[in-house]
Amino acid sequence: QVQLVESGGGLVQPGGSLRLSCAASGSSFSINGMGWYRRAPGKQRELVATITRGDSTNYADSMKGRFTISRDNARNTVYLQMNSLKPEDTAVYYCNADAWLSSMGYVRNYWGQGTQVTVSS
Repeated sequence: QVQLVESGGGLVQPGGSLRLSCAASGSSFSINGMGWYRRAPGKQRELVATITRGDSTNYADSMKGRFTISRDNARNTVYLQMNSLKPEDTAVYYCNADAWLSSMGYVRNYWGQGTQVTVSS
């Protein structure tokens, strides 16, 4: 099994920045694609950004130019640098990863528990 643990959320003023981290841990696995999603109050969960093991990235249109996703394969960690934050970015941010479970012989998708980001003055 694989566990994803997010960190870095908090309260920030409009225009500020935050960096989220998500570390995968477990045994006998390798991480393929990773990504960030978010769920704002009263809304459905939406894509923020994804990144492949080869560092190809994809962003939701509203995040392009403000958010940057990156990863450290040696640490099984994905990051989300968020700049120029707006009140509408307030949400719970979730980490997601596809993990190849070598002992099981298949890929399984995992979610983190989420980290709260609040943008407010």
